[in-house]
Amino acid sequence: MFHQPVLKNRRTLLERAEKFVSDIYFTDCNLRGRLYGDSFPLESLGSFLSPKRITFTEASEQIFAPHKVGDTFGPTWWTCWFKVTLKIPESWRGKEVHLLWESDGESMVWRDGQPVQVTLHGQTSHQVFLFFFSVTLYIEMVCNGLFGAGQGSMIAPPDPNRKFSLQRAELVVFNRAVRELLTDFELLIDIVKELGEGEQRGFQALFTVNEMVNLCDPSDPSTFSKTRSLAKNFFSQRNGESQHTVHAMGHCHIDSAWLWPYEETIRKCGRSWVTVIRLMEKNPEFVFTCSQAQQFHWVKNWYPGLFSQIQNYVKKGQFIPVGGTWVEMDGNLPSGESMVRQFLEGQRFFNQEFGMYCKEVGIHSAIQPILIPFSKHNTFFWEGLDGSKVVTHFPPGNSYEMKGKIEDLLRTMKNNKDKGRANHSALLFGFGDGGGGPTQLMLDRLNRLTNTDGLPKVQMSSPDKLFSQLQVDSSLLCTWTGELFLELHNGTYTTLAQIKKGNRQCEILLHDVEVASSLALSRDRTFQYPVEKLQELWRLLLLNQFHDVIPGSCIEMVEKDALRYYKDIRSDGTALLHVACGALGSKGTSAGVFNSLPWERHEVIQVQDGAGKPDLALVRAPSVGLSVVKDTEPMTPVSVTVQADGSVLMGNGILQTVINKDGTLASLYLITSNREAISDSCHGNQFVMFTDVPLYWDAWDVMDYHLQTRCQPLFLHLSRPVHVVSSGGLRGSVSFTLRISDKSVITQDIIMDAMCPYIKFETEVKWKESHKFLKVEFPVRVHSPNATYEIQFGHLQRPTHRNTSWDWARFEVWGHKWADLSEHNFGVALLNDCKYGYSVHKNTMTLSLLRAPKAPHANADMGTHHFTYAVMPHTGSFQDASVIRYSYNLNFPLRLIQCTPDTVTWSAFSVSTEAIILETIKRAEDHSGALVVRLYESHGSSVTATLSTTLPLKEAWHCDLLERQDHTQPVSVSSGGITLSFSPFQIVSLLLIM
Repeated sequence: MFHQPVLKNRRTLLERAEKFVSDIYFTDCNLRGRLYGDSFPLESLGSFLSPKRITFTEASEQIFAPHKVGDTFGPTWWTCWFKVTLKIPESWRGKEVHLLWESDGESMVWRDGQPVQVTLHGQTSHQVFLFFFSVTLYIEMVCNGLFGAGQGSMIAPPDPNRKFSLQRAELVVFNRAVRELLTDFELLIDIVKELGEGEQRGFQALFTVNEMVNLCDPSDPSTFSKTRSLAKNFFSQRNGESQHTVHAMGHCHIDSAWLWPYEETIRKCGRSWVTVIRLMEKNPEFVFTCSQAQQFHWVKNWYPGLFSQIQNYVKKGQFIPVGGTWVEMDGNLPSGESMVRQFLEGQRFFNQEFGMYCKEVGIHSAIQPILIPFSKHNTFFWEGLDGSKVVTHFPPGNSYEMKGKIEDLLRTMKNNKDKGRANHSALLFGFGDGGGGPTQLMLDRLNRLTNTDGLPKVQMSSPDKLFSQLQVDSSLLCTWTGELFLELHNGTYTTLAQIKKGNRQCEILLHDVEVASSLALSRDRTFQYPVEKLQELWRLLLLNQFHDVIPGSCIEMVEKDALRYYKDIRSDGTALLHVACGALGSKGTSAGVFNSLPWERHEVIQVQDGAGKPDLALVRAPSVGLSVVKDTEPMTPVSVTVQADGSVLMGNGILQTVINKDGTLASLYLITSNREAISDSCHGNQFVMFTDVPLYWDAWDVMDYHLQTRCQPLFLHLSRPVHVVSSGGLRGSVSFTLRISDKSVITQDIIMDAMCPYIKFETEVKWKESHKFLKVEFPVRVHSPNATYEIQFGHLQRPTHRNTSWDWARFEVWGHKWADLSEHNFGVALLNDCKYGYSVHKNTMTLSLLRAPKAPHANADMGTHHFTYAVMPHTGSFQDASVIRYSYNLNFPLRLIQCTPDTVTWSAFSVSTEAIILETIKRAEDHSGALVVRLYESHGSSVTATLSTTLPLKEAWHCDLLERQDHTQPVSVSSGGITLSFSPFQIVSLLLIM
């Protein structure tokens, strides 16, 4: 095989080969220096700057001023359009000609009004064009890099005044044979380096590449063929049948917003996907997977010609939509119904545009894909709360942007933690996060290595092929039950609190709009259900659930966009709710109340008295229905007593509390069971501050060592001690103001309502900190090894101790509306209206309130915040104490409506069993005369329940989450309602034909 005696010095032979293809050393005589031949200047180069992202048509009509290579332009986020006139020298006929374009911004090449090519992948870009005549091109260059414009580091806040430049623009002759030979050299060099000195195959690669250097004369192309034959012989030596198989799939992870705004993502999609289409034209075997229906929707609207090409390649099976969701949402913070809508909107879009449904989903948790290095498995069955299982695969290479290199293949094979159980793995290749996608070079690498001895087998594949193979071989797979907890980025449960508040409030508003509109539709056939507007608002909400937006790990521009979208949802959603409630309430002059929750409520609300002034009323509201406001008397009025030491004693017959002058709770007593909830010598409602400086990922991470910096604020000034605001009756409340630092102030109202089993803390924080973390603590008289947290459509337990490293990693966890710590027959629940970060260690329950990171958003969370939390001691289990219902009550307000005085109390739906929650009532997507209702079992029990309705129900069917009717499962409808059986945490969707 080797024609020359081989020297034994491995290091010198390897370095000799590396220098032969180096782009730094010896380029005057090595192979790399021959990649480009003759060059030729552009015929003309002009430019103009635009502060806005404009269409090609608008850009092409502008006046282009002469532009010189090296001129600077900007600032950040502007767009510089270039008009480029090319004339190919006649002497170059028959040669491959490239436009060599090097700049520090992302660029799109336009020709004949269509995007045809992209230049990216770092600060130096080389892209292909082949011409044999004169041509005019337009190049749209954006004033930001692939990862935005961070000042000093990638995740630093963007530099708003950064300037950009075009460093090189000329025509060159491209030597294709040199490029092919360089690829061979690079692969063999990498095999030598990656296999190391312990593998025979590594030395074979070394001797082969050394002989190639001997044979190849960079100045004599006639030597290239013989040199390449050595590489081909090496690559064609085959593996055995048992070798691991890598399923290679092109991929281009594009964050819908992150270090750049939403609008720039639209152009990133266009730039990336046009490159994919060009590659498919040349490589019919190339398969590309692409997620996020929102991005397809953007491309359809902004680049219709490109979208048509994508549709064509989807039909061919090369361009494969995956994931099935509207965006790649965060997996922790959206509600259960939001998760359903991600799939409903995403899958319906894919079916409408491409005639297909996605069979797989990618999960994101706290903004990182769950490629968990802490997991014991790469391929396994994942069992959910309800006992259902899915085959789950984490690509062993721990990356979604590989480059088809030797190290990628070997890492994928060696890191497989299920050797012997699964012999197939995914390899996702292409530039990602900021877009870009695969390149021809990546494809060339993989094509050479389909079956090369010493490396895993490589096949161009698809998710369907991979999972089909994994399913066939699944008999040996292990099962992971319950939560896959990502031991990173747990600061994202708290960062950018306004976004999290907007998400929670808008989820609730759209829920109520759908319920009220469904009821209005059922009572008044002339009512127009707002189908299109609701879809528009839902899609805005789902967009903001992207895994760098709702977690708060985005730049300030993105936050402003997100908050504007929430404002639009609130404005339009409130108007829709007003119209629907007007249709329900007969438009009278009396006050009525609408309850969207599926149980009767008896609580204090704020109304207006006869003079139009604010007043309180204790009202009853029926389950999913409405009634006239009729003030009722509480069994025990709230009493408020100011004590001699300045503390305040409040009680309502259920609870009694003593509030210190500084707003902490000296006592919280559950009267019915004679139990004190606050620990001895401790205070509840204790604000604590921590120094919060992570190792790098500022907005993302809170480190365990922050717990060592716990500081009970030395209140510089108790600006206003506790004082009585409401003196009792229907409501007792006190207020106080604390200056917790020289910059930040907390004002809080502590509220006890008649008939209410919890105390509310309505809080305003004027927050101007830097790298601080504000929390509130409740040390309670409960001893339990586990605490329970609400998650989507259920709850789970996590340890309150730190026995193992896995337990310790849960020092900051996520939950939704409530967390509970219970021992037998007694417990305490912590409720909230917009928070997601919790910690329960031993007997101290902690709710995370505000952070103050400085990157990538320099002003993250600065300003005024309003939020409410509540504490609820209870007897029995949290299920028996109705904690889940009360957490819904705290979040879902009773809605005031106008109705006539003789309006009859009316309930549309009710459920016989408290364990079952009627979560959703909406009009069916494809059936104007039908409703879809969704219920889930919330206690973790097997139970039979009856869903009762007063609506004119004709028939009922089971359906899936995409509202596809299951014709094999009709539901028996009787005068008593619909009887259903549930297993623990089971979700049931019904199609109700009116």
